[in-house]
Amino acid sequence: MARRIPTSWTFAAVIVALLAATSFALFPARDEPRGPLVLAAASLQEAMEAVADAWQARRHPRPVLSFAGTPALARQIEAGGPADLFISADEQWMDELARKDTIRHRTRASFLGNSLVIVELATKNTELDLTAGEALAQALGGGRLAMADPNAVPAGRYAKQALTSLRVWPEIKPRIVGTENVRIAQTLVSLGEAPFGVVYKTDAHAEPKLRIVANFPASSHVPITYPLALLETSQHSDAEGFRQFLLSAEAGAIFRRFGFVTEVRK
Repeated sequence: MARRIPTSWTFAAVIVALLAATSFALFPARDEPRGPLVLAAASLQEAMEAVADAWQARRHPRPVLSFAGTPALARQIEAGGPADLFISADEQWMDELARKDTIRHRTRASFLGNSLVIVELATKNTELDLTAGEALAQALGGGRLAMADPNAVPAGRYAKQALTSLRVWPEIKPRIVGTENVRIAQTLVSLGEAPFGVVYKTDAHAEPKLRIVANFPASSHVPITYPLALLETSQHSDAEGFRQFLLSAEAGAIFRRFGFVTEVRK
């Protein structure tokens, strides 16, 4: 089980947890038409904002974007929360919604890929060879490894697979601080509350306070893919159009600019 955040971390951790638990949705004024409501994994925030801007520039109402951890969003959908489009950070949570017939199956598409890295503060210069089993544990010293919850959150699941593949999971597990999404893990490192964190490569690029210490081999975990789908409850006239735009070459170029891969391997 991932270790609870120590008392000395309480203030910073509570602040970032509250921010991450809140859906970052900005609703338009009442007299403005509302675009489709999109529930998207937290790691997509910067890229999705840019894509939404591009869609709006085509004279469409800007989509309403809500970001949080994939499990929280999936549970919101399962509970009947209103939304038009869901973008998951892994296939498992989309599979779960598919089994419950809450998505329109024909609209599902895996359109983005990512990779997994270890980060630290940019002011440091740790060199880490992940092929040496004891290297990560030695680098941690008495510190903790921040990462998303390995039992539920996609980034945490990928990280657990990678650490298990590298045969260091049993040793690293007691030192893990599990968070409800990958952005909280990233923030703990950027605040100096944890010496290292496991995040997506795109997250590392989005935070100038961090540097990449090591890249996990792609073979150490299942491919990191982002599937999207319209929800069965969606009635917005622009929802399908925006879904198709997300799959377009124009949107793909934007996602690549933020470090995502658009040629997805599954």
